[in-house]
Amino acid sequence: MSQPTTPRDATRADFPHLAEIPTRWMDNDLYGHVNNVTYYSYFDTAVNAFLIERGVLDIHGGETVGFVVESGCSYFAPIAFPDRLQVGLRVARIGSSSVRYELGIFRNDEPAVCAAGHFVHVYVDRRSTRPVKVPEPMRAVLRTIALAGAEG
Repeated sequence: MSQPTTPRDATRADFPHLAEIPTRWMDNDLYGHVNNVTYYSYFDTAVNAFLIERGVLDIHGGETVGFVVESGCSYFAPIAFPDRLQVGLRVARIGSSSVRYELGIFRNDEPAVCAAGHFVHVYVDRRSTRPVKVPEPMRAVLRTIALAGAEG
């Protein structure tokens, strides 16, 4: 898996995990396309669903949870209900207590990325909210979608 030179060049092949996320009628804004803040919801859904499905995130009872400390998104083409989306997910960096996810949103069967973004989680103890090391089981799962040299 190679890293594209710019997010605009990203293809589905650049992401080892693809999540299907349908648009909803309420995602459209007055301009007739999905509002920019909704893209962050798609990112959050793709990341957390991936971790939950692989059994390394317990959102209700787990001792460790991820807090978003940074996010960003570049928009290249509009999406709108009833588009079908695929959100590509990969890990760009696994630190001691943080993970940088990179995401690409693709519309229907079109090859071009509509938006590309990133999302950084710092993993914390649920009770104290103090940073903790990324748990080893989660780290192992993250490696399955990580770029070469992501762990450091």
